[in-house]
Amino acid sequence: MKKHNHDDFDGFMVNVFFDEDGDYLAHLVELPNVSAFGPTPAKALDELKTAWELMKECYQEDGEPIPKPPSRVGYEGPFNVPIDEQLYHALADEASKAEMSLYALVAQKLKSTIPTLKKDRR
Repeated sequence: MKKHNHDDFDGFMVNVFFDEDGDYLAHLVELPNVSAFGPTPAKALDELKTAWELMKECYQEDGEPIPKPPSRVGYEGPFNVPIDEQLYHALADEASKAEMSLYALVAQKLKSTIPTLKKDRR
C-alpha cells in the first residue's frame, strides 16, 4: 500500500470510509466535493490524490486560487469569550500568582487542551 501523508493533499484532512455499495470512499473533509472511490482504502486514497491534482489543475486553468485548508490559514489575534465573574476572578488570580498576564494564561490553558499543539512548534 502506498503511504499518503498530510502533504499529499496540501494539508487537507482526509476521511476514508466503507460505503453501502461495498466500496471505500475517500474525500477531503474541508472540500467534500473532492472525492474518489476504490475497492480498498489504499486505492481510494490513490484515486483521491489523482482527483485532487486534477482539481488543482482546473483551478489554475480558470485563474482561481487553490483553496487552503483551515489548518494552513494563518490565524492569530484576540477573540472575546464571555465568561462568568467567578471564572474570571479565578483565572485572574491564577495569572497573578504565576506572574503572567491573564491573556497569556488563558492562551496557555487553551493550547494545552489541543493535542496537536501540546508541544511548542515555534
